[in-house]
Amino acid sequence: MSKRKPITQYAALPFALKNGRPRVMLVTSRGKGRWIIPKGWPEKDLTPHACAAKEAYEEAGVVGRIGESPLGTYRYKKRLRSGALTTFEVEAYLLEVEHQLSDWPEKGQRVTRWMAPARATRRRGPG
Repeated sequence: MSKRKPITQYAALPFALKNGRPRVMLVTSRGKGRWIIPKGWPEKDLTPHACAAKEAYEEAGVVGRIGESPLGTYRYKKRLRSGALTTFEVEAYLLEVEHQLSDWPEKGQRVTRWMAPARATRRRGPG
């Protein structure tokens, strides 16, 4: 049996300094309400970092300066509707948030929250 190549996605890790302390923003997934960073699919006319910035805007309403080189990558597995277990590889780009808009495309579908990086690494479900 041959191994399938992982499916690529691009993500933004929104961050800002709040009172001199680093904070990151997580958003909830639409399906199960898990805390995630904004991510999405490659787009033909956009660079990987531009895709990541677009996802951050659509999912969290944040805009700012995005790095052109990935901060890192991670993999996760997800069972598709077909029942197949698929591996995704995500390239994550650091996004220095300048501001969050009052309205954005997925505002009513997700919750956003600023938190300390150490706390963000422990987040799983809603709340």
